Amino acid sequence: MEPILEVKNLSKYYKNKKVIDNINIKVFKGDIYGFIGPNGAGKTTTIKTILRLLKPSSGEVFIDGKNVFKNGENNPSDIGAMIDYPSFYNNLSGYKNLMLYANVLNLSKERVYEVLELVKLMDDKDKKVSNYSMGMKQRLAVARAFLSKPKIVILDEPTNGLDPEGVRDMRNLINKLARENDTTFIYCSHILNEVQNICNRVAMINKGRIIIEDSMKNLLNSSNSLEDYFMKAVGL
Repeated sequence: MEPILEVKNLSKYYKNKKVIDNINIKVFKGDIYGFIGPNGAGKTTTIKTILRLLKPSSGEVFIDGKNVFKNGENNPSDIGAMIDYPSFYNNLSGYKNLMLYANVLNLSKERVYEVLELVKLMDDKDKKVSNYSMGMKQRLAVARAFLSKPKIVILDEPTNGLDPEGVRDMRNLINKLARENDTTFIYCSHILNEVQNICNRVAMINKGRIIIEDSMKNLLNSSNSLEDYFMKAVGL
């Protein structure tokens, strides 16, 4: 099976310091792909490069076999993302916040209604975001990432700040969207239990290098636990 996302020999330098070093990963259609590592490991730089927010020093990124850095080959709407803490205009409703992005993308209000329905926020669409709970803001961020009907959605720490019920709701939402919308997810987190509960494949990164990439099933069937692999990645 051909990967829907492939990163080949990706490296990035900042002032002669190598931040990511010859990274190779493959993500397949329908994966909920865990991408984990300690702070400063290179996760954010890798993700921002995949999103074309950064230009690599060397290497290539392919989505559906198309090089995202070659003019005429890439389609920005193929990938959506929730990166860092989700920010919105707090004085506007959830609906109006999404409409601002929809207008930029030349999308209809019907599409906004669709994504609000997907994340179960239709009943709260007219509330100001300042009155949203943390879990509602996280779901609104997922809705924003889904506006363009992307093939791949990147979620960076999607359960940050959520209580146990919010964490469960987010996990259920991701599973539902992956199953019903045939969406591929890249799930970035440092919470091993969450990655283990939701992801079918995982890659660990440390000091800019991929330490291991494998199916969750294979990792958990080995003599090491996910925590063992992580501790090895961070040198403990």
